[in-house]
Formats: sequence, C-alpha cells, structure tokens
Amino acid sequence: MSDARSEKQVDEARAADLRVDVPHTARIYDYLLGGKDNFPADREAAERTLAVSPLTRPSALANRAFLHRATRFLAVEAGIRQFLDIGTGIPTSPNLHEVAQGVAPDARVVYVDNDPIVLVHARALLTSSPEGRTGYIDADLRDPAKVLGSIDFRATIDLSQPVALTIFGVLHFIADTSDPHGLVRRYLDALPSGSFLALTHGSLDFDPESVQRGADVYEKRGISSWPRPRAEIERFFDGLELVEPGLVPMHLWRPDGTDSRDPAPAGVVGYGGVARKP
Repeated sequence: MSDARSEKQVDEARAADLRVDVPHTARIYDYLLGGKDNFPADREAAERTLAVSPLTRPSALANRAFLHRATRFLAVEAGIRQFLDIGTGIPTSPNLHEVAQGVAPDARVVYVDNDPIVLVHARALLTSSPEGRTGYIDADLRDPAKVLGSIDFRATIDLSQPVALTIFGVLHFIADTSDPHGLVRRYLDALPSGSFLALTHGSLDFDPESVQRGADVYEKRGISSWPRPRAEIERFFDGLELVEPGLVPMHLWRPDGTDSRDPAPAGVVGYGGVARKP
C-alpha cells in the first residue's frame, strides 16, 4: 500500500524519536502486511527488497498466519493461558492477545519490544479482555534479566504455571556474536515444565540467491540479518519436545484453511516450529 501518513502523524512520530527517515524492520513488516504504520523510507526499502527478492511479502504473510495458528494451538490444544511474546512489532490486528483471548478470555499476555514505534502503539497492545490481562515491557530480547525481572512480567505471569514463549520473525536479526541460542535458553530456563517455545526464522535454504539479495538491500540501509540453515534453527529447540509436524516451512505447520494470508508453498523462505519443555 502507498497510503502516506499525515503531516501531523509524521510530526508526532518525529517527536517520539522514531527516526522516520531511516527504514525499520517493524515498519517494513507492517508495510508488507498491508498496514499503514510506515513511512516513505520504510516503503522504499520494502519495494527495493521486493524487486530483488519477491518472496519477501509472501514470507511475511506466512509468518503472520503461523502466529495465528500457533497461538490457537497453544491456547486450545495445549491449554496455555500465559504468553511471553518477544519482538512484538506493530500491533496488526488480530494480534496475539486477540487470538489467544478469543478462545481463552482469561489468557495473559506480556509483550516485549524495544522499538519506539511499538511503544507508541502500546495502548492497543494493552487492551485486554475483562477476564484476561496484558502487559508491555520496553526491553531488548538480548536482555533477559530486564524482561524476566520487570514489574510488568511479575505482575502478569505466574511462573508456577506453564508459559508460551513466542518469538516470531525476530531471531534472524540477532547476530551470532550475541548468542541467540543462549538467549532463548535463558528465557526457557526461567519457565516451568510444561511451557512451550514457538518461533519462526528466516532461512537461505529455500532460495539462497533471492534471500541474500533481499538481505543485501537491508544491509545497505543499516539493517543486518542472519538467515540461518535449518540445522541452526533446530538448535533453538534442543532439549524440548517438538510438536508435530516438527520444524517445517511456516505454511506447512498445521495448515487449517482459516487464514487467507497463507501464501503458496513456493513463496515461503522461513521455518516455524512449536515445542514443549519437559
């Protein structure tokens, strides 16, 4: 979409130090999903990426559809009532708490993100069902101590009960030097038995040249990414019990025909999986 933000909205964004002249992954993702919370720099970066890597948009749509299916599975089949969603991004409806509370009104969700534009939208994220509860933590995935030690986390999440740790479309922006596998393990170590990990991750496995071209466009705009092979992504689930069908291309994880955003199989360049902590 090319719907431009109003001058007032741009001024408000600048006042919030959103750096609207610099593309940002959350706003690019919003544009790819057809949202309106993006600016010219984000749209330019997205269109240039699509020109060299047309799989980018269907992969974004597949990621969103996976979020919906995984959340429904966790709330309905696994009986999970608590969610810790890290790297939340701009709240595109239906968001995780809307899906979870749609089937389990008493579900509790804590959102975590360190992007100023997500903070601007935090009110939307904090609109809970009367029976449930939502919280928002302004923090980086790479700071588990801040997330797990925050007042909002402790006030919303009961660690005597299972929790679903959800990390969708984020880990491929975390460098190996930051030890992404170790970071995920630190979060999981804090959660009780019966908890779950659900994640998606971009990969070069499907169309290496196209994905690399897209990554190069991002890199030139100051956004580094590390799409990983399946074996490296599977390591995030070490010690966990993968739910069938295991770690698979996102669109192949329990497709149920409920989301029109599911793209054709040839248009996906990422994996998704859900696993239980014994």
